[in-house]
Amino acid sequence: MSTRIAFLKGHGTENDFVIIPDPENAVELSPAAVAALCDRRAGIGGDGVLHVVRAAAHPEAREMAAEAEWFMDYRNGDGSVAEMCGNGVRVFARYLQHAGHATEGDLTLATRGGLKTVHIAKDGDITVGMGRARLPEGDVTVRVGEREWPARNVNMGNPHAVAFVDDLADAGDLLSPPPFRPAAAYPDGVNVEFVVDRGPRHVAMRVHERGSGETRSCGTGACAVAVAAARRDGADPAAAGTPVTYRVDVPGGTLVITERPDGEIEMTGPAVLVAEGEIDTEWLETAVG
Repeated sequence: MSTRIAFLKGHGTENDFVIIPDPENAVELSPAAVAALCDRRAGIGGDGVLHVVRAAAHPEAREMAAEAEWFMDYRNGDGSVAEMCGNGVRVFARYLQHAGHATEGDLTLATRGGLKTVHIAKDGDITVGMGRARLPEGDVTVRVGEREWPARNVNMGNPHAVAFVDDLADAGDLLSPPPFRPAAAYPDGVNVEFVVDRGPRHVAMRVHERGSGETRSCGTGACAVAVAAARRDGADPAAAGTPVTYRVDVPGGTLVITERPDGEIEMTGPAVLVAEGEIDTEWLETAVG
């Protein structure tokens, strides 16, 4: 391991990430190392790590290398591996633009959730093709304290439970994962969104992200919320033949989610780089223990 590791810090609607550029996959990022980097008091601080690797250099992405040069090796703040992160994809794309690996226009990225299409607009916003939502059957409930709500099971490449509530404060402090049932619905845990209405096709949400706690934003969660809200409101683009767009307010800003008649979901929002520097590997080795 070199004596220094380059890093950047960025966020998408205040869902923030430590970015580790590592084209040849030479940096070993153990779960403990990721957790140390994401520590907000003793580390750099972040909801997760965006490990930037060429797809051809990563064993999980080599089969996608013909279609995508870059692989987003995403880790949650506790060091666990995640399939996808919608806000992370936008920040990942912004880093590639910053580093000269991408320009305005379209590009394709490899993720554990499959290939993702990205459009970098001239106005700065980034649109990500998030794929199709799956709506597993079966009743799900989530609980905070003594209260329970029915939740919509939505899978965006990662699992979500979307509960509509009267007040966002109903979600409590979201420091620990809200209990859910049945346990078989989410064998590997779940991201839980609590949602209120703000107006026609306009909602607001809070989220507990699996492995990270409450975050200021969750891109896949906003997509899941928009799909759940549309179905609740009787809107199905596939049946109507017209797209449906929802504005989803998160604590860190606003995302615009469009579900097309073919089922594809597009998420548009900002992505900002705020700093770059070097990690002292001696510190990291000590932190990991």
